[in-house]
Amino acid sequence: MNITSQIKQPIFNEMELFEKKFYESMTSKVALLNRITYYIVNRKGKQMRPMFVFLTAKMVSAGMVNERTYRGACVIELIHTATLVHDDVVDDSNRRRGFFSINALWKNKIAVLVGDYLLSKGLLLSIDNGDFDLLRIISVAVREMSEGELLQIEKARRLDITEEVYYEIIRKKTATLIAACCALGAKSVLEDEIQVENMRKFGELIGMAFQIKDDLFDYTDDAIGKPTGIDIKEQKMTLPLIHVLNNCTSKEKSWLINSIKNHNKDKKRVKEVITFVKDHNGLLYAEQKMAQFQQEALQLLDNYPQSAFKDALILMVNYVIERKK
Repeated sequence: MNITSQIKQPIFNEMELFEKKFYESMTSKVALLNRITYYIVNRKGKQMRPMFVFLTAKMVSAGMVNERTYRGACVIELIHTATLVHDDVVDDSNRRRGFFSINALWKNKIAVLVGDYLLSKGLLLSIDNGDFDLLRIISVAVREMSEGELLQIEKARRLDITEEVYYEIIRKKTATLIAACCALGAKSVLEDEIQVENMRKFGELIGMAFQIKDDLFDYTDDAIGKPTGIDIKEQKMTLPLIHVLNNCTSKEKSWLINSIKNHNKDKKRVKEVITFVKDHNGLLYAEQKMAQFQQEALQLLDNYPQSAFKDALILMVNYVIERKK
């Protein structure tokens, strides 16, 4: 059994029902929209975000879920899907999870409108059912994701990112949505704000570790989903590079910045940058930070009683930093 199936096992029935509800939550009277949403549903990813919602809800409530939990999972997945559809337009990307992206098949205008539609369906699902507490959690995540992306674009132009700014970018860009999943799961079954905040923090820490792992892939030669050096080509400042920039001589720093700014399309030069970052402990440093976030996340689970849901969450945390793509 692969690791995703192991994580899903304690919530297998919930995930089966969730898939039906998720598809229903997208339906429209417009045939074109239904054709596109059918395409989206049949090319789903690992569905980590709804898994976080159900596992968190069940762990904090001794195995309970309710209709609010399902709605929360659907809203998160609708909004996550909307951001992916929009991201592909922004990045001019033709592929998503090995399949053609929506913009590649139906062009940008339709992709943007589909993303807007999914976002509005998610918001209305919460409003129509009076889940204003859940809607607040989700709306904060949407705001922060937009801020994170724009902060990254702003800083990439100047290449002057400190480690603190980098953490702020990845907290907003990536971690905030996983934090929202875990907070939503807890909030759907509990009124206890301390536990909800505890789970939000847990999700945020996993999200931080998840993004650092993604950044490390740029420096590895494994057969992964994205080619080596793509972040450098796109002038994205990631933790291995930031650490090396802040800890090398001014001459080396000038060479690095010049390479990223003016020679980022030169394959040979990009390879030299990757080698330089590796030789100056950039990867090692990022791996240590990733492990730190992972350990902090696991500590937040210590006070919860032993259960299959807790075990699955621990497995999920470890999977995040051990995955190969």
